[in-house]
Amino acid sequence: MVKQIRTALVAFILLTLITGAFYPLLMTGVGQVLFPFQANGSLIVKNGNVVGSSIIGQTTDSMAYFWWRPSAVNAMQGSSPESLIASGATNYGWTNAAQAEQVAERETAIRTANGLSNDTPIPADLLFASASGLDPHISPEAAALQINRVAEARNLDRTQVEALVTQYTESPQFGIFGEPRVNVLLLNLALDGLE
Repeated sequence: MVKQIRTALVAFILLTLITGAFYPLLMTGVGQVLFPFQANGSLIVKNGNVVGSSIIGQTTDSMAYFWWRPSAVNAMQGSSPESLIASGATNYGWTNAAQAEQVAERETAIRTANGLSNDTPIPADLLFASASGLDPHISPEAAALQINRVAEARNLDRTQVEALVTQYTESPQFGIFGEPRVNVLLLNLALDGLE
């Protein structure tokens, strides 16, 4: 019995060192050497200050910036659009009354803010909340819908803003995975750079 306890204790210590120390240190080292930008959070630095991460959306309701996808967590908790509390989804289905109410409110806000007629289609990524609440991208169609509002709020020519949207539209990964998308943080920072 003492031999079994000793074997179990040695196995416990060995596995703890391998999985709790050696492996994490190895992966941290590999990440820092091969992918330092990603391993450190894909942080965007402007004037020596971290302004965000290129892989985490930040919300705003400012008329002078492009808007991200709505956050399900913020909608559930009644938070302001600027506060990203946590990641999470509502799990609301298509027939859920709360979901329908939130989509209708978002549609009205988007139409009002962007001066859209009732027959202008609004991309789903502006109406339906992100599953994670942290998506940093919107569709090129969602960005195009906001060009006039942003150009007017910043007193810029529409073509300048349109060119930025085109410049910050990313192709599908490796040309085949996913859809074209616009990183809103990078686009908004580029807008700030025009002033």
